[in-house]
Amino acid sequence: MRHARVLAVSAVAVSLLAAVAYAQTAVTPLPDNTPVRTASLEVDFSKTTWGDAKAGQTKAAACAACHSADGNSTVEMYPSIAGQSERYASQQMALIANGQRTSGASAAMVPFVQDLSPQDMRDIGAYFATQKASAGLADDSLVAEGPYKDKKFYEIGQQLYRGGDAQRGIPACMACHGPTGAGNPGPAYPHVGGQHASYVARRLQEYQAGVTQQTDKAHFQIMATIAKSLTEQEIQALGSYLQGLHNRADDVATAAPRSAVGGARQ
Repeated sequence: MRHARVLAVSAVAVSLLAAVAYAQTAVTPLPDNTPVRTASLEVDFSKTTWGDAKAGQTKAAACAACHSADGNSTVEMYPSIAGQSERYASQQMALIANGQRTSGASAAMVPFVQDLSPQDMRDIGAYFATQKASAGLADDSLVAEGPYKDKKFYEIGQQLYRGGDAQRGIPACMACHGPTGAGNPGPAYPHVGGQHASYVARRLQEYQAGVTQQTDKAHFQIMATIAKSLTEQEIQALGSYLQGLHNRADDVATAAPRSAVGGARQ
């Protein structure tokens, strides 16, 4: 009788072990769930209104650390954004926020832009659009050798910016960015006058490499096509020329008070 009970218990134990073993090896399909949704790579500006510069000034407080309070950056790795169009500035914030622009110091901006609403971006863009862009100095040293021998260095960039190079299919840069580098807010061609030379050069090198994560590549491809024909010397010279490019009216406005003082003395 005792042996029968032992055999019965053993049979139950074997059954349990078999069940456990089956459970560990059998594949049980998970129930169908709603497909995982991924966030859109596009920021929707369709429900926004024109940016409010006053509201944007408050929202742009964090931008001052890198771009300065008025948008005229004093650190070359951070672009100057004073005078930049609202549309272009807001678009670039959107590209950085959704991971489509990652070059340069873009990663440093992610924490500041990822939680901004599309309207916030437009407001901040509107604020910097109202700020007056300053300009630096262009390199006027003479070129010692090569195809541009005896030209001033910035004149290489000036020649390309204002006249392009028809033989190589390079259009004049000012056709899109304007004679003073003020850009065109309609198609969102950026303000480039007064930009840091090293920043301009780096951006041209990125276009020349032809690699982008942007889903809308139209504007990138325009610049990539142009930049691929530029030599390194020309890229650096364009940066130098743009660093010093500004509206001559600014010089007149700056000189006016001095003339008035001089006149008062006579």
